[in-house]
Amino acid sequence: MASLMEELIDLFEQEIDLYGKLVEVSTKKTAIIVRGDVKALEQCTEEEQEIATDVKNLDNRRVAKTLEMAKVINKKPEEMTLLNLIGYLKGRPEDQERLEDIRVRLRAVLDDMKVVNDRNAMLLKQAMDLVEFDLMLYKSMRQAPETANYDKRAYSTGTLLGSGGFDAKQ
Repeated sequence: MASLMEELIDLFEQEIDLYGKLVEVSTKKTAIIVRGDVKALEQCTEEEQEIATDVKNLDNRRVAKTLEMAKVINKKPEEMTLLNLIGYLKGRPEDQERLEDIRVRLRAVLDDMKVVNDRNAMLLKQAMDLVEFDLMLYKSMRQAPETANYDKRAYSTGTLLGSGGFDAKQ
């Protein structure tokens, strides 16, 4: 069990490092979004995808080790949360302490990741809203203004001039 625990702790450590790299790349992405540099954004997204793939592979290995550990300590796989695992190791205070440290660090890096991702999502939404506004503005510039046609109750009829942008009858 000791070697299995060491392998699991090592996988958690690697996972924390990868999430830290992901936070760094996502933070760099924030500045790129603000600058509006589409080419750099594409490169940054590719870098994020590579790290995310590594995290997924590492996560699969961690899940497999956790399932092995569940068999060794005779627990159901769904009960093998990090918090529960810390509780199961009452006779091994040094492993408990290491896992508690990992839990705190993992929670912190995931909280950082959430903050950065929420910020980037908001910035991207604002950028898309701005693009949509610019398109609508451009589209409206190609339309003719409303004429001063009023009906008998003095309401504008909303009639538009021709689609060419100017009155051809002048």
